[in-house]
Amino acid sequence: MTVTAIVGANWGDEGKGKMTDALAAESSYVVRYQGGSNAGHTIINSYGKFALHMLPSGVFHPEITNVIGPGTALDIDVLLKERDELLARGVPEPTIRVSERAQVVLSIHRLFDELEEERLGANGFGSTKRGIAPFYADKYAKLGVQVADLYDEERLLHRLEQSLAAKNVLLQQLYNRQPIKAIDLLPELLEQAEKLRPFVCDTSSLLHEAYRNGQSILLEGQLGALRDPDHGIYPYSTSSSTLAGFAPVGAGLPPYAITRIIAVVKAYSSCVGAGPFVSELSGEEADQLRRLGGDAGEFGATTGRPRRMGWFDAVASRYGCMLQGATEVALTNLDVLGYLDEIPVCVGYEIDGSLIKESFPVTAKLDQAKPVLKRLPGWRCDISKIRSFEQLPEAAQQYVRFVEEVIGVKIGSVSVGPNREQLMTL
Repeated sequence: MTVTAIVGANWGDEGKGKMTDALAAESSYVVRYQGGSNAGHTIINSYGKFALHMLPSGVFHPEITNVIGPGTALDIDVLLKERDELLARGVPEPTIRVSERAQVVLSIHRLFDELEEERLGANGFGSTKRGIAPFYADKYAKLGVQVADLYDEERLLHRLEQSLAAKNVLLQQLYNRQPIKAIDLLPELLEQAEKLRPFVCDTSSLLHEAYRNGQSILLEGQLGALRDPDHGIYPYSTSSSTLAGFAPVGAGLPPYAITRIIAVVKAYSSCVGAGPFVSELSGEEADQLRRLGGDAGEFGATTGRPRRMGWFDAVASRYGCMLQGATEVALTNLDVLGYLDEIPVCVGYEIDGSLIKESFPVTAKLDQAKPVLKRLPGWRCDISKIRSFEQLPEAAQQYVRFVEEVIGVKIGSVSVGPNREQLMTL
């Protein structure tokens, strides 16, 4: 029996969707266990290029069951829209199962996300305005709406009234907006509920049975370790745990189920959103790396925002792999660096005259950190058509081995392009 978690080691945007799509073919179930539509996984396959925000990345394989776990922030509109778009582009009907215990992102969550980011202005946290922070605030204040609540109109109305009691005070007093009536939210939610009904079930029992039967399960993480609210660059984090340790909780599996944790690491660094980013580049140097990165440049799959670019950060990546408990690493986008004569990598941070290599500083100290760079030889050629590690130029092999050494985790696979066939196993 195999349960594998695919997670990010950095700020997100590492290429997890590509890895999940590639490994999904070997799985019976692919599970989203945290986060919502606030981040996207870009996948390129024979059907075309797709950016998935809510659906698991196994939806391109009709034989796979794709699960939205109870730990997920379920945006029903986005899920249904993405399914319709897949069908319209010739993808076979995917098998989708949604946990009856998953909680629903409401229109009021998106509204409050927008209003608060607008109020904060330049002091904002780089929210994608998909309602995630207000959603999780409601969830842990016990004001959320579970999928099961959608099928009990009286209960649903009561839950909405409880949630709106304090929100209407804020709307009027803080945001100078009109209050919202719970009854006005019902029609849209009841309509969504009927569209969602064919997919709803007890996914925890479904996955436990699959686990007992020895079927392979792939747990798909969102964002990366540095966006974790407990261990990341708080407060520039997301609102749910991005770590593999949360995966069995958010999926509904026993904690001992996971036997393989693949931490995805990009051959350079990128991120969308605010917060400290020690190896960050600027100007033409950043623009060139951004243009060359990925299939169509480095732009956020959810927001379309230009990603912030930087060199590979050994300090952050080692820390992220440690937090994730990585049993192996997938190194992505190695081909992008083929234009460089020399490749800078960040091997340490300098803070107040001290060199930091082995630990990752708290957010309060990161603003003062300066990157300590080491330069490795480049290979100055296109490697995107190479299909085995041994055929890579010697400098490219050395770069991979260097990354493996500094993060302290075996690199199990390397990608040299966005397509499945461009992933090589070491």
